[in-house]
Amino acid sequence: MAEPRETRLKRLAMRSMRRGTREMDILLSRYVAARLDALDPAGLTAYEALLEEADQDLYQWISGQAPAPAHHAAMVAEIAAIDPAPDTAK
Repeated sequence: MAEPRETRLKRLAMRSMRRGTREMDILLSRYVAARLDALDPAGLTAYEALLEEADQDLYQWISGQAPAPAHHAAMVAEIAAIDPAPDTAK
């Protein structure tokens, strides 16, 4: 039986918030809040594969310190484009 979409979204959100390094928790949680709901099944699969990578590698890719592998490059660029300091004074 396939995992329901809502369950998958919750699982991916939790994995994004419990990475092991605070920096990655913050970066990925912002991405999840901004974009996870809009991802199609292929996008969710790509994001899930990205979550398998080590925090140190992810941080270097997202911060631009090292190039992301081609198969993760588009998603890494999307995560890096998320506003690092969203306006919360509204």
